[in-house]
Amino acid sequence: MFAATLNRPLATTITGSLPRPEWFTLNLAGRSMSSALLGDYQFHEQYIDAVASCISDQRRAGLDIMTDGDMRFDRDIGGRAWFGYIFDRVEGLSLGALRSLPFGGSPRELQPGDIFHEIMVTRLPPTVTGPVSAGSLEYDIAWKTAQGLAEQPVKFGACSAQVVDMLVINEHYRDRQETIMALSQAVNGEYHKLADAGCPIVQVEEPCFHFVEEIDWEIPPEVYVEAFNLEVAGLRDKTEVWCHTCWGNPFAQNLGYGARYKPVLPYLDQLEVDVVTFEMKFNNFAELTEVAAAIGKDKKIAIGVVSHRTLQVETPEEIAESVRQALKLIEPERLILSTDCGFGRQGISRKHAFYKMVALVQGVNIVRRELGLTPAVIPVEAKNLAYL
Repeated sequence: MFAATLNRPLATTITGSLPRPEWFTLNLAGRSMSSALLGDYQFHEQYIDAVASCISDQRRAGLDIMTDGDMRFDRDIGGRAWFGYIFDRVEGLSLGALRSLPFGGSPRELQPGDIFHEIMVTRLPPTVTGPVSAGSLEYDIAWKTAQGLAEQPVKFGACSAQVVDMLVINEHYRDRQETIMALSQAVNGEYHKLADAGCPIVQVEEPCFHFVEEIDWEIPPEVYVEAFNLEVAGLRDKTEVWCHTCWGNPFAQNLGYGARYKPVLPYLDQLEVDVVTFEMKFNNFAELTEVAAAIGKDKKIAIGVVSHRTLQVETPEEIAESVRQALKLIEPERLILSTDCGFGRQGISRKHAFYKMVALVQGVNIVRRELGLTPAVIPVEAKNLAYL
């Protein structure tokens, strides 16, 4: 159900994460959101101020759709908290442990001294020891905190249960397929709590459609589609549902050979979502024609026109040209402009992220004017600001 992007051509947003302010030094450290916010005054103050800072930066940049910057995630190594937030709170999982993990996208064996080795060893995956349930994820509390600080709609993004399955060690269910379905069912209720609370967009990471060329699928893609659709079952009747296709951002690294979509486009179109996002800037829009042709008209398409992997801030003119290129294939009513992925995970600085967001809206405004659409107000452009 289109909610936040209804009647909003060329809507702008970011994928999700933003760099944490340096003064935000505390972590949830395995606690539930409610216990930390209600029982730890310092965390309460730092967390709410950090989310407010994220909202403020996006508002000053003129974005249409906000995020909470993923401020609930711990300051960690290599972005483990993307998975770890779930690892530490879902019932039926043991504590994480140091284990050797495969790195499916790498043609080389990972050894110390390789940045991908550090990324993988810091995952600390848990073991599935019993029936899984949502435990203390409390996504709705995190979203309410952010939406209470913003006038614009706030999108909430989460790691998919299928990605969690890739990392956990199963010692309870019959096989991986059963584990995937159990995890997907377990988190469905958390998304419904979000939707029932009024969350206008629930964004879930894709169901492991990574590294699919020239390898054998341990889990058939049809099973991933079924599991993802189980994870989001019933949500489209309540809210707008997005699927974010992700090629990685820990240490701002690309976790594959590139963002290749052609092999999995038929499966992405089978997902029960309203919007599918695609990393396009990093790969120079290589498969934009195929993406536009494969995704059905019942869905909108969000493309990345800003890279989270480079420190160079894109110019508004550069972004405008990317938008024009996309509009040759995608109607403005179906086109959303975003970042390739999140800005966090020990990537770029807050300053870089902020000016990339500003450039994104400035570039889209150029095209909005060309199309006779109303440009977004960009508060940071105001001439009477004492500080930029």
